[in-house]
Amino acid sequence: MIITTFNVNSVRTRLPVLERWLKDNNPDFLFMQETKTQDEFFPSSAFQDMGYRSYFHGGKSYNGVAVLVKNSIDDINVTFGFDDGSFDTRVLTLKYKSLTVLNTYVPQGKSIEHPDFDVKKEFFSSVKNMIKREKSGLFLWLGDLNVAPEDMDVTHPEAKRNHVCFCNEIRQVFNDTKNSLIDILRLFNKNPDVFTFYDYRVKDAVSKKIGWRIDHMLASQKLSELAITCKTDIEPRNWERPSDHVPLTAEFKL
Repeated sequence: MIITTFNVNSVRTRLPVLERWLKDNNPDFLFMQETKTQDEFFPSSAFQDMGYRSYFHGGKSYNGVAVLVKNSIDDINVTFGFDDGSFDTRVLTLKYKSLTVLNTYVPQGKSIEHPDFDVKKEFFSSVKNMIKREKSGLFLWLGDLNVAPEDMDVTHPEAKRNHVCFCNEIRQVFNDTKNSLIDILRLFNKNPDVFTFYDYRVKDAVSKKIGWRIDHMLASQKLSELAITCKTDIEPRNWERPSDHVPLTAEFKL
């Protein structure tokens, strides 16, 4: 089973990129973040033509999570938000047989002095509660998690010690949240300069390898033992009108 996570930064704007990428890669599940569209405008018919059912919830110009599921896959259950209904345009949970996938678009936090930084930490607390319930089974937490966990996961780490996605406090919160979950990409690639986000505002960011690894796939021990491969795909970042993130894909023996 092939599973991909991709912050598309507007699903409607990125539709040509997605059509091209899906044709070439054909994942079983494509989890998306930052779809940036109201539900009535989500391009579900275009994905249906490509062989995928769409489950989505978003809002105008910001947030939004979705998953594309191959039409051949049945018995899917998808819910949005945490148990209390909060963050319903940032959290999607998919259950398929014995597999549970948590897709999140974690709040960026703005700055360590901003009230949204506390919101970000509260979000991780809610994720932690879910992980406690699910981690003994086949569980995968993925998405744009807005934390670069190690120095090797960001260019020039010494200049970013106070950044809301890299400061010591948020890295500790992140490590405490994921607890025993396994970083699937690092099972297969321990090299530095493997990034998932290349800022539009940085000239030649891709060619100069200036980026962040803030999109992740974190699996329970049981699921990690079934992992075959995990890799980023930098090619779509070089296409016309790309997202500032790149797809991250893992394959499992399921």
